[in-house]
Amino acid sequence: MKNLVIVESPTKAKTISKFLGKDYEIRFSMGHVMDLPKSKLSIDVANNFTPLYEVIHDKKSLIAELKKLSKSADVIILATDPDREGEAIASHIATALRASSKSGDIDKKFKRIAFHEITESAIKEAIEHPRDVDVNLVDAQTARRVLDRLVGYELSPILWRKVRRGLSAGRVQSVALRLIAEREREIEKFSKSNYWTVHVLLANKLGIRSAGSGQATEFDLIEINNKKIESTEKSILYVGEYTVSKTTIDSEKKAHEVVQDLKSKEFAVSDVTRKQVKRSPLPPFTTSTLQQEASRRFGFSGKRTMSLAQKLYEEGFITYHRTDSTAISTQAISQMRTHIDKEFGKKYLPEKARSFSGKQKNAQEAHEGIRPTKVENGNSAVELSLGKDYAKLYELIWRRALASQMADAQIESTSVIVDSAGEGSNTYRLKANGSVLIFDGFLKLNPLALKDNQLPKFESGEKLELKTVRTDPHETLPPPRYNDASLIGILEEKGIGRPSTYASIISTLTDRAYVERLEKKFVPTPIGFSVNDFLVTNFSTIDDVPFTASMEEQLDDVASGKTDWVKMMKAFYTPFEKAIGEAGDAERVAIATEETDEKCPECGKPLIIRHGKFGKFLSCSGFPDCKFTKTLVEQTNILCPKDGGKVIVRKTRKGRKFYGCENYPACTFAAWKLEDIKNSAEAKEKKTAISTK
Repeated sequence: MKNLVIVESPTKAKTISKFLGKDYEIRFSMGHVMDLPKSKLSIDVANNFTPLYEVIHDKKSLIAELKKLSKSADVIILATDPDREGEAIASHIATALRASSKSGDIDKKFKRIAFHEITESAIKEAIEHPRDVDVNLVDAQTARRVLDRLVGYELSPILWRKVRRGLSAGRVQSVALRLIAEREREIEKFSKSNYWTVHVLLANKLGIRSAGSGQATEFDLIEINNKKIESTEKSILYVGEYTVSKTTIDSEKKAHEVVQDLKSKEFAVSDVTRKQVKRSPLPPFTTSTLQQEASRRFGFSGKRTMSLAQKLYEEGFITYHRTDSTAISTQAISQMRTHIDKEFGKKYLPEKARSFSGKQKNAQEAHEGIRPTKVENGNSAVELSLGKDYAKLYELIWRRALASQMADAQIESTSVIVDSAGEGSNTYRLKANGSVLIFDGFLKLNPLALKDNQLPKFESGEKLELKTVRTDPHETLPPPRYNDASLIGILEEKGIGRPSTYASIISTLTDRAYVERLEKKFVPTPIGFSVNDFLVTNFSTIDDVPFTASMEEQLDDVASGKTDWVKMMKAFYTPFEKAIGEAGDAERVAIATEETDEKCPECGKPLIIRHGKFGKFLSCSGFPDCKFTKTLVEQTNILCPKDGGKVIVRKTRKGRKFYGCENYPACTFAAWKLEDIKNSAEAKEKKTAISTK
């Protein structure tokens, strides 16, 4: 018997070939083999939104080869990824091969297998339990493709007419753009306010007790006259809200009066609370949480994280990385518990294996959480095989998964309340918190930067000696701009898109120059603001978080067989088509420009900053009468630590941003991050200061 196995990638094919014998011929499709032609809408709206798929031009020779192999094969095994995308690819491969068959016998050859890790046991288990292609999953993917094509192809031409030619819109990324634009406008409207905090250094009086006498502890002022001084202000954003925290001490004069009054008071401990608390480990990563943590820890974009994870999966190091689940298989848990017992001892094992449930809203097909396929594999093996970045991401996955099966950490938490007494009508309450790690548990493997902050031993009623009082000024902070981690977090929280699409959503926004990264945070460009304003005004129903989340829920219902995808499309398209027609009468939206102090050398008019396909550039404000353009040099306020020249923004040949000296090539100083330059400059200053002593 000859078996033809078809997967997506050459790496996956190579890994699988290690586990299967000579009776298996393994080929790869390099992703999708069929798609909607780009030259036209390719959706037969009148005929139940039928997608007019065609074999991709570059895949015609590959399909011809697969057709030839399929004729001599007894079984055709479709081994694409275990999700909607993979199911659609499997269905399209079968459709393409079926088209060349002169009889219906080929249908009997097809077998669909699915596995969540590329290991010998998983592959052989899948081959022993084949199934048919899941029509519901294929329908869900078809519905998403049709939905996105209709929105993109019918909405984009309107943007050409009403905003600027060459622009494009997307169903999900337009909502993501709205989140970023709304946040930026909230930042622009934000009004800073000043406030002060008060901190009192108190010590155990000598002679009260021998242990710890005279030891000073810092307490924070929390109440004045039985009223809490901390206050919060809530501000409503487009989605959700954020809280601004401050104190009621809102002037330097008031802060000074409080400090002077405190100096005249006596202090005594009114309450001491000690309790042991447990901290449990987090569940294994999902697609979303992996992207967020990799962004926070390593500065990886979602696209970079998914690329690294794809390779780790295909090489057999981790389980499938497109998942909403945090569950772990019984077999994997057993292996982890054995490893923990061997490496750390029985006290690091909980009595019962941990199970994690509660999948995310709109979760797709049930997979495992992301974990190593073999817990014995360390990151050194990955680094040797694939490189440092792969090893960093693998170690992150390995530690999180293994820690999820370890014992709780035990922490002793102490809270001490101090009240004032003495002359004057005002009373004050102070508080100090401390914690001590009693047993590290899972923190032994996955530290959370928990530092011991052990307080001296205090007793209720004990009088304390005032050492110093100080007040610190503060400013309220505006809501933060989104970065990769926080944007992915809000998209998941609101049910917008799928975790596997977050990376492409962000890439699309930056590639289209709708947003740009400023210190790793997303800032809308003038084009982005204009596109967003037009869509919000004229397509408020489509460009809306609840609506987009509802569409995702409906796609999930299609995937589970609860909803017919054609009925779903009809319900969407009727109001959408009406909005498209009404938008023809909408007013044109102007793109804001940013003027500079430079004058055009050809006509003398001011040069303005424009955004093009390759980023910002300088252009004459007299365009189109004057077509002068000039490369824009983005400057920073930092001086080069090597020769004192200005540090400017540069780009590599592949478009990656870095920082370099303006005097290049005479000065070759360069750095990827501004922090690196600041640290280098500080180190130089410190060294100079030491040498002059």
